[in-house]
Amino acid sequence: MSVHSALNGPASGGKAGSRPDTGFMSSYLDSLALVERLHRLLLDVIKDEFERVGVLDINAVQALLLFNIGDNEVTAGELKSRGYYQGSNVSYNLKKLVEMGYMHHQRCEIDRRSVRVRLTEKGRQIREILAGLFARHAEGLQSRGVLGTDGMDLITSSLRRVERYWTDQIRYIY
Repeated sequence: MSVHSALNGPASGGKAGSRPDTGFMSSYLDSLALVERLHRLLLDVIKDEFERVGVLDINAVQALLLFNIGDNEVTAGELKSRGYYQGSNVSYNLKKLVEMGYMHHQRCEIDRRSVRVRLTEKGRQIREILAGLFARHAEGLQSRGVLGTDGMDLITSSLRRVERYWTDQIRYIY
C-alpha cells in the first residue's frame, strides 16, 4: 500500500467535507516518504562507512547520537528536547555506548535521577569519522553540481517551516 492511497480515502482534518488540492497532497505525501527514505539511507551510508574503516561494534543510530552530542555534556532528556535524537531507545543506546567505552556518564548533582553523559576519546574518534564523511559528502554535492548553497538553504528553510507547523499542531492538540 502506498502513501498515495490516502488520496482516495475520506477527507481528514479541517472543515467537514474539505479536501486539500490533490496535486499538493500528492507532493506532500511524496515529501514525507522521501524524508523517511533519506533517513534510512543515511543510516545505510554510515553503516557502509564504518564497515569500510573497520568499526563494527557500533551501529549508525549510536554513531549519530555521538556525532550530535559532540563536545556537549547532556542528559537523555536534553537529547530528545533539543532534537538531537528522536528515537524511543535513547536510554538503551546511551547505556550501550557507556558500556562500550564511547561515553562517560555521571549522576547529576542537582537531580540524582538524571545522568549526564559526554564523549570519551573513543567516542570523539567516531564523531571525527562521521564529520569526515559528512564533509566529503558536502564537497561532493557542491563539486558535482548536485546542490549548491542556495539549494541547501532552500531545503533547510522549507524543512524548518514544516517542523514549526508540525510542532504547532502538536501544541494545538493539547
